[in-house]
Amino acid sequence: MGVAKRIVDEQWSQHLLKNQPGARRVDDRRVISGIIHVLRTGCRWCDCPAEYGPSTTIYNRFHRWSGRRFWTGLVEALAASGAVTKSMAIDSTYVKAHRSAHGGKGGPKSQAIGKSRGGQTTKVHLLTDTLGRPHTLVLTPGNASDMTGADLLLSRMPKTRYLIADKGYDADRLRASLRNRGTVPVIPGRTNRKRKVAYDRKRYRNRHLVENAFCRLKDFRRVATRYDKLAANFLSAVALVAIIAFWV
Repeated sequence: MGVAKRIVDEQWSQHLLKNQPGARRVDDRRVISGIIHVLRTGCRWCDCPAEYGPSTTIYNRFHRWSGRRFWTGLVEALAASGAVTKSMAIDSTYVKAHRSAHGGKGGPKSQAIGKSRGGQTTKVHLLTDTLGRPHTLVLTPGNASDMTGADLLLSRMPKTRYLIADKGYDADRLRASLRNRGTVPVIPGRTNRKRKVAYDRKRYRNRHLVENAFCRLKDFRRVATRYDKLAANFLSAVALVAIIAFWV
């Protein structure tokens, strides 16, 4: 708690604007409380209780901080300072995109939304540390393969002794890449493999930690269902929830 608070305060002073000109500025911590209320309940931004400040102020500040990568940068700072990375786990989960999530402007057309068996979805890819805390987050369209997300995550993965993953990550290319960087893959082989692969079954039991992480993130309604048009805003929502659920 102490480490998390210190880093939050340091990031606060580094990234958040102060003494802006114009009308009396609503306190940032009050606004963040309003943002958290919206993320937890899943309500529309315009329905955020007035006690947190004007709804337009709450959304505009959330959108502006998302554009500056404030929340994702804070997750990275927390992970860099306190992650236990001897063993890490990787996985992904689908998030249903609500009809209001379509039509985002000013960026890639897909905005990390793609058609999968579950309909129009976004895929959240997650790398967790030994304690099951989120270390790295990325988004892809729902129709992207797990390996696409794995490439993005592993390019930012710190040095680790073991990487735990399910059969969806059983690829010779991935196994070779991990071994070249000194990481032991703890990944069971697919049933159609001609040659069986050996893996640490006892250590593989810890894969439930990454599944638990997804469950805790989806306790927040606006993470369990995607309402945001912009991928950057949805990723920021996931990052902020990860900070609340695991670091603060």
